[in-house]
Amino acid sequence: MPKVVTFGELDRNPTRLAVIRSLLALLCMSSVAFAQPNFAPANAVPVDPDVLKQIEAKTNALREAFEALPKATSIPRKADVEIYLKAAEWIVRHGEYFTKDSGKQTLIALDAGLARAKAVASGKAPWLELRGKPMIRGYYSDIDRSVQPFKVTLPIGYTAENAKTHRIDIVLHGRDQTLTEVKFIASAENAKPLAKGPDYIVLEPYGRGNNAYRWAGETDVVQSVQWFGMSTDRKRNFDNSKIVLRGFSMGGAGTWHIGLHNPFEFAVIGPGAGFTTTRGYIKNLPAKLPDYQEACLHIYDAVDYAENAFNVPIVAYSGEIDPQKAAADNIENALKAIPNFPKTMTHIVAPGLEHKQPPEWFAKCDDEYRKHLALPRGWPEKIHFVTYTLSYNRASWARIEALDAHYERAVLDGTWTKTKVELTTKNIRRLSLFDRKAAGYSLPATATIDGQVIPFANVKYGALLHKVGGKWANIDSDFASETLEKIRELQGPIDDAFIKEFVVFPPNAKGWTTETDAFAMARLNQFRSEWDKFFRGKFSETPVARGGLEGRNVVLFGDPASNPRIAEAMQHLPITWTRDTLIVNGKTYDPKSHFPAMIYPNKEIPNRYIVINSGHSFHAAEFTGTNAQLYPRLGDWAVLKPKPTKADPAAVEVVDAGLFDERWQFIKAKPTPTK
Repeated sequence: MPKVVTFGELDRNPTRLAVIRSLLALLCMSSVAFAQPNFAPANAVPVDPDVLKQIEAKTNALREAFEALPKATSIPRKADVEIYLKAAEWIVRHGEYFTKDSGKQTLIALDAGLARAKAVASGKAPWLELRGKPMIRGYYSDIDRSVQPFKVTLPIGYTAENAKTHRIDIVLHGRDQTLTEVKFIASAENAKPLAKGPDYIVLEPYGRGNNAYRWAGETDVVQSVQWFGMSTDRKRNFDNSKIVLRGFSMGGAGTWHIGLHNPFEFAVIGPGAGFTTTRGYIKNLPAKLPDYQEACLHIYDAVDYAENAFNVPIVAYSGEIDPQKAAADNIENALKAIPNFPKTMTHIVAPGLEHKQPPEWFAKCDDEYRKHLALPRGWPEKIHFVTYTLSYNRASWARIEALDAHYERAVLDGTWTKTKVELTTKNIRRLSLFDRKAAGYSLPATATIDGQVIPFANVKYGALLHKVGGKWANIDSDFASETLEKIRELQGPIDDAFIKEFVVFPPNAKGWTTETDAFAMARLNQFRSEWDKFFRGKFSETPVARGGLEGRNVVLFGDPASNPRIAEAMQHLPITWTRDTLIVNGKTYDPKSHFPAMIYPNKEIPNRYIVINSGHSFHAAEFTGTNAQLYPRLGDWAVLKPKPTKADPAAVEVVDAGLFDERWQFIKAKPTPTK
């Protein structure tokens, strides 16, 4: 059962509170992270024309300095410079001068970027020597090769030699409608060094802004950790058993989500407020969404993954009268409903407080983190892991490779001691096991799975177990299915294509009608614009490229006449689409007034998608609303009827939509001709 701790009389150790107050000031420069949510888009503030001229001149100077860096400059050092240039270019491009300080902050970022470029040109990187003060770092995204920022604060006394002795806190920021790369950078550049800062490493991902660390924002968190401390390689320089994931408000929502979906990656998670479910958090959400949308809510609703608290301790924080206390209450109630569930959750509740976490309350949470960090963390002999999608399939020494049905609860219970392996499963048809011989955990001669004894012969590094007709067997690790099936990174929905590297192919010829041509371009322009503004990304598109597509999802806009790649793909897609006929899921539509949108395995590129006529299935209204709005709207496939308006040329009516089954086939429906 969860443990609830409500502190009345606080521990008033002056020294400790002084350090905590300094740390909170450092981590939460913007008060928005601790304010009641406000989802209205921010309005731009006029900037002095002289300041704008300085911004233009210094941006040009920084661009020239970056382009003139020596060819031998390492990729991490290039990223550490280019992120300042990107910040200035994006704030100008989108007119995002949201506060009276935005112009001044842009100049601060440009001056810092010019200083970095000068240092890198001479072979130096003085910012890496900062201690007790946040430094800005950059990295190049695996999704779109754009440069993205993150902050790192190293403790006093940190050295490369003692790096692995330090705990690392991944801190997810709250929602801020005025947040830009410039503001994120300026908060670090303006920070004053602390005489006595935290005794651990603090890493703060930008997370591509305000998306609650979903989709590309989640990948951002993973990659910023990978790039932390990099010089010319990706060598991890911290102790993986000492990672704390925490955040407040939107950062709390991100912590609930990432922590419970990936429970073996962290020593403890510390979510503050936030949300853990879509229904109940979004106001006026219909009581029943279309079935495919309801199913896809299981991707991100953290409450569905509450049981994964079995594998990672939770130290939750809430203000007593904060409406977002419901986030932790949801998890508590889910755990209370499970008989004999172990005590893995502590809920710290601050009496009388609304949506804020004062320094003394962070200190109380930190005390709890330290208790968990003091415990040994190694091979977990017992695991209890729940998932609804292969997007989240890693359970320490096991990995779920295939499900019986996506978006239904899948459970893996396992015990692996030095003498036995026992597993029970639900909604799982294939899984891998990975041993640790060095620690004494090798596969025994046999294992028991769902009551069936499986022999392990000639197994060197692990095992691959597959279920057919209700019977399990140990199969070759090089197993490849002879038919299409949903596997990790190939399970949909449409939005899943944009958490890995993708390339867009626009139409490059006339299509079958001017109306469908206009619609295809409107959809493409919508995706291009929203990716740039809301995911702060680099849009990779090409009309004719044939090579260099390995490892990339391919996104195609148009029809088989306007886009030859769509014509090529038609022989592999489960639809019929000609000038005169469009047949999707057994139903016939007029191709002059209907368009398909879908995601499907790409026969030409192993383990990658082909996407037709869609970017993300949610749009500007959802990006500027509550973060919980960013759930899939189209499933795996849809038939769209263009309804363009002057204000929204890409507006559509969703005529039909749905999910493919585990074999990437339509879930059978009776053919019904549609006029």
